[in-house]
Order: sequence, then structure tokens, then C-alpha cells
Amino acid sequence: MTGADYFVPFRTKLRSMRTEPFGADPAGARMQRILNSPNFADGVFQNPLGARTRPSGSGLEFAKIYFQKEQRIRRAPAGTVPVHATTLADLAAPPATGLRLTWMGHSSVLAEIDGRRVLFDPVWGERCSPFPFAGPKRLHPVPLPLATLGPVDVVVISHDHYDHLDLPTIRLLASTDTVFAVPLGVGAHLERWGVAPDRLRELDWNETAKVNGISLTATPARHFCGRGLRNNQHTLWASWAVSGPEHRIYHSGDTGYFPGFRDIGAEHGPFDATMIQIGAYSEYWPDIHMTPAEGMRAHLDLQGGRPHGVMLPIHWGTFNLAPHAWAEPAEWTKDAAEEAEQAAAFPRPGEPFEPGGTLPVDPWWRAVSAPMAAPQWRTAAPDAVPGGAPVVRRDLDVAGER
Repeated sequence: MTGADYFVPFRTKLRSMRTEPFGADPAGARMQRILNSPNFADGVFQNPLGARTRPSGSGLEFAKIYFQKEQRIRRAPAGTVPVHATTLADLAAPPATGLRLTWMGHSSVLAEIDGRRVLFDPVWGERCSPFPFAGPKRLHPVPLPLATLGPVDVVVISHDHYDHLDLPTIRLLASTDTVFAVPLGVGAHLERWGVAPDRLRELDWNETAKVNGISLTATPARHFCGRGLRNNQHTLWASWAVSGPEHRIYHSGDTGYFPGFRDIGAEHGPFDATMIQIGAYSEYWPDIHMTPAEGMRAHLDLQGGRPHGVMLPIHWGTFNLAPHAWAEPAEWTKDAAEEAEQAAAFPRPGEPFEPGGTLPVDPWWRAVSAPMAAPQWRTAAPDAVPGGAPVVRRDLDVAGER
């Protein structure tokens, strides 16, 4: 260390030590755009509705629940997840209806809409973590290598958390000529990882970019951002409304429930299909992720308050990120859809389907699910014991019950 080095500000030294997976902080003209944003105040991006972004309650209590052996078993599949081995033949012919969705796991979805291909939140890495040796690991393999996916018109990123913005994946996509649509500030990460600035469409909420005949609008979400211990909230999070000449789709990213879904639907809907986050919820962070019931409510809000289109549940099944049982999001969503009389699709990872065609509805997760504790949304059996008292379920074995 030289004498000059000694006087370098400590924050600058920390930034210089920041390894590539952590990305980069916005600066220059990008930072000026952030400072001028109507959604930026008091030094941070603001949520459309107040939200606690750190876990509430006792950390010790949460640790006991999260690391208890029986609970750990329930948070993972009990067998091999039946991944659909997506092939080029699956995706070679254009969708007959003009719209096809392929859920690749977690929040990664390939949407083929009106002759264009949009890839949402692609995560092909083995862990959603800045480290290759630690952090949540995949519970199933990716359905197909990214290199065999074929050309993509635009990659859409919802926010910069590791389970949505993956360095190994972006590195591979940076070598193509695809365009990246990202929330304000996120472009700093991508530029550090080799994406040319002219391929970025970096948007604030309610701003729209047009790429090859389709419109992509960054819409509000209730979440937070950050890739390091020092979370300065200088990158925005977003949901996305995408429209082509004939179809409209919506991707929620990560979000807690908020009344703004109705406004998004009124402005950009109704949608032929929505991709809604319904996993990784917890009573410890109720404001920043939705339960399946809240996800269904969000879908209906987006559709003007009535069943319409198709809901695709996302953000579940691939990574262990919350205390709930592995299969609970899917089972709960299925019940919520039936109760609302709303069409919902439940594809295996990698299984293409057309929202305007036959939907995949087989509850495939039941064959590989460990028994779940008594569901909070389904505490009583439909029948009752003599005298009218409800029969409370103490356990739910979805693999053998129905």
C-alpha cells in the first residue's frame, strides 16, 4: 500500500473489492436519472405502498423453523421433479394461437407473442447467490441449455436479486444481439457484465420501450432491490406489461399485494395471460411477496375484477427460499383458481403451452411431494363429524390423498 492509497476513501476501497457477481452501482447520467425519478425520495426508491423489506419478528424463532430437520425435508421435493425435456421441435413451429409460454422454472418464462420472443428473468445458474459454493441450489435442472433456446428478441429483468438476475446467464446472453429491458439502475450491472449500452432499454415505472413491434412497459411492484449487504435501494424493481398487435401478457416479478394491480389492469389489460409470483411467501415478510391467495386476487384485479385469461403461477418449485412446504404454492394456487373459477396453467418446468389452447392442469407435483403440515388455507374437511364440528386436517399427503 502506498501513502496515496491510505487516503483513498474507505467506501471507494470497498467498491474496488466488489467482485463481479455483485454488479455495479449506478453513476453519472444514470444516477442523475434516478435522482430525477418521481419514484425516488429520501435517497431511495419508494414502494407504491409502504412495505417492510427486512424480516419481521424474532430472528431466533425464524431460524428454529427454517433449520428444523422435519421442515427442511418438507421444503424440498421428495423425488425427482419431472422436468419436460424441452426440445427444438417444441419451439420450432410458431404457436397456432400466436401466444405460447414456456415456464423454465422459478420466474424464468419464454413468451412467444405475435411472432416475437421475450425471455423473462432468465436464471440458468446452479445457485441464486454471488458465490458458486453457497446459497440456494437448484431443486431441478434447467429444461434445456440456454445456447439451444434460439434467438430472443428481448430479455426482460424484473429486479436485481440473485434469483432473477443471474450473472452466468447474462454473460451468455451478452454474446448475442438481444435487447435487454430493465428497471432504472439495473443497467449498471449489465454494463459491467458486458452488455453494450445501446442494447439496454432502462425504464422507470410507467415508461415504455418498443422492440421489434412489441411494447414493454415497466409497471409498479411492491418489493425492494440489492445484491450486497449494503442495500442502497438505487436500483428499481418492476412488474412488466407486454403487448403485441394481438396479445397482452403480464409478468409480476416479485411483489407484495397492493391495490395498484387494478390500475395496471385498467391501463394495460386485460391480459391473455399473467405470470404471477405465488411462492417464497412468509409471515416474516408479508409485504414483499404474495401468497397464492393474494396472487389470485392480483390476477383478478389485473383483469378488471373478473376471471379472464390464464394465470401461470411462477416463483416456486426451483429454489428453496422460504419456510413453506415445497408443493404448497402449487396446491394452494390450484384451490384458489378453482374457487375463483379462474383458468390456471400448471406446466412442468420446460413444458410449452398456449393460453388459448389446451392448458396443462395435471397436479404433477403431488407425485414427488413430501407430506405437508395442515394447510392454513384448507383447515377443515368438506364433511363434518356428528354434531356439526369440522374435521381438522393435521397433515396433508398430496402424493396419496387425491
